[in-house]
Amino acid sequence: MKPFKEFTIQFVGLKIGEHYFDYEISNKFFESFEYDEFNDVNIKADVKLTKKTTLLELDFSINGFVNVNCDLTNEPYNQPIENEFSLVVKFGEEYNDENDEILVIPHGEYQVNVAQYIYELIVLSVPSKRIHPGVNDGTLESDILKKLDELSPKIKEEKTEEEDIDPRWNKLKNLLTDK
Repeated sequence: MKPFKEFTIQFVGLKIGEHYFDYEISNKFFESFEYDEFNDVNIKADVKLTKKTTLLELDFSINGFVNVNCDLTNEPYNQPIENEFSLVVKFGEEYNDENDEILVIPHGEYQVNVAQYIYELIVLSVPSKRIHPGVNDGTLESDILKKLDELSPKIKEEKTEEEDIDPRWNKLKNLLTDK
């Protein structure tokens, strides 16, 4: 992965308080990560940096869509994406990103790159099972759906009680009533 200059936030010259950064995410962003699960991407990522005297707070917010293939029909569709994430950046002796919500950077650092966090937020926002909305509401016409319906096991209709009982048991019932 090559470094993303436009995703590097230099916080040294910023005043204490809130600062806003907006990013437009497209396929090119994911190509840099060598991630090819999406056909098309149109996401707006907003980052709010709150600078305090001893730490930084980063609030990520994404909104948009990714075009993916349906897991059932392989038909492409736009999957809406919306998610938020908060990260606290502290200063310490050495770099440490073991905690998901806290990033520790060395005291001499003057910038932080947010590309990896935006990437992970988008990828984790996509549902693990991707189903075309037309499959759920029945509006999607597809040969694959017809074949799946044809091959699916059919539910047997409920039989009446007399049909379920073996005739030999009926003879045994007569023994109880013939006394």
